[in-house]
Amino acid sequence: MSVFVVVVAAVLAALTYLLYRRLAVAPRWPTGVRRSIGGVLGVGWVAVLGGFAVQGGELDPARFRWLAWLGMTWVAVSWYLLLGACLLGIACLVTRLLRRDRRPVLRAGSVAVGLLAVGTTAYGLGEAAMPAVTPVTVASADLPAAATGTRIALVTDLHVGPVRDATFTRRVVEAVNAAKPDLVVLGGDLADGRVAQVGAALAPLADLDAPLGVVAVSGNHEYLSGEPDQWLALWERLGITVLRNSNVAVAQRGAHLTVAGMTDPQGGPFGAAPDAAAALAGAAADGFTLLVAHQPRQAFDVQGKGVDLQLSGHTHGGQLWPFTYLVRLQQPMISGRAMIGDVPVLTSRGAGAWGPPVRVLAPPEIPLITLNTV
Repeated sequence: MSVFVVVVAAVLAALTYLLYRRLAVAPRWPTGVRRSIGGVLGVGWVAVLGGFAVQGGELDPARFRWLAWLGMTWVAVSWYLLLGACLLGIACLVTRLLRRDRRPVLRAGSVAVGLLAVGTTAYGLGEAAMPAVTPVTVASADLPAAATGTRIALVTDLHVGPVRDATFTRRVVEAVNAAKPDLVVLGGDLADGRVAQVGAALAPLADLDAPLGVVAVSGNHEYLSGEPDQWLALWERLGITVLRNSNVAVAQRGAHLTVAGMTDPQGGPFGAAPDAAAALAGAAADGFTLLVAHQPRQAFDVQGKGVDLQLSGHTHGGQLWPFTYLVRLQQPMISGRAMIGDVPVLTSRGAGAWGPPVRVLAPPEIPLITLNTV
């Protein structure tokens, strides 16, 4: 771990130096301006290291949540500074080819890059502040007529703990309860860190109110924490039914629906690899089967098994543009609805944010799904 930390610190230092060279040295700013830019970048580098220390539990989030917020927010600023610096480099190359003086371009461009990076991050902080409840209607021929109108709230990727505390969870719970769903589905990645340090951030989930109950599946971050069993046990103490490659039958106005859940692929080293056969065991072939799986790509594991709808998260909709396009390299869809083979999948952009509490062109959401018969 110490080697990993040193490598990360060195990489971040190199990127910080690159930004300093492009934004402070190359434009030939006066000494005072260069020092100011270098000072801001240096403080940002230290804050990022501190933020990662809070994320990893080396610093207690209860005392240093402010540092996690500052450091992780600076990650977003740095990302957009880096993108801007790359564009500025291209502009300078064109200017050089045209045999023009690059200094005006560098000076105006460095100011523009700084303003755009800070402005974009500020916009992203506002966009990520509170997920909206987004209504979605899904029609299925296998849905019993008596279950028409069943409403399901999908809450996934809260990522509370290091940056956001129970206050954020409470706001999400209040929004869900106000929507009056029949069933609440928690799609994993609910918290980051150790149970002893940040478990209290999930306490408001105990107040979720739905006639058909609250079910949940693990996400990859429950396993990345190194404490998956402790996290899932905490969920159960909060009154949540955890689906570990298993399913439950729920009755809605006399109609029975199967709600199945698969563990995340990250669970393999912990003896909890996803098992589609076990998750769907006993599900009626002619009934309605709802599958909850953290990652959209898990739909490939249930082809031809009669799944009528899969609910997923994980992608965050890319969270910080243009990561949207990179997510497509790992997942078959980003957000919304799509057919993956013969499985209809609805993927939420998630309610929270991982790392930076920032979202750019990927607003958080709590899908409220209404099931209808065809």
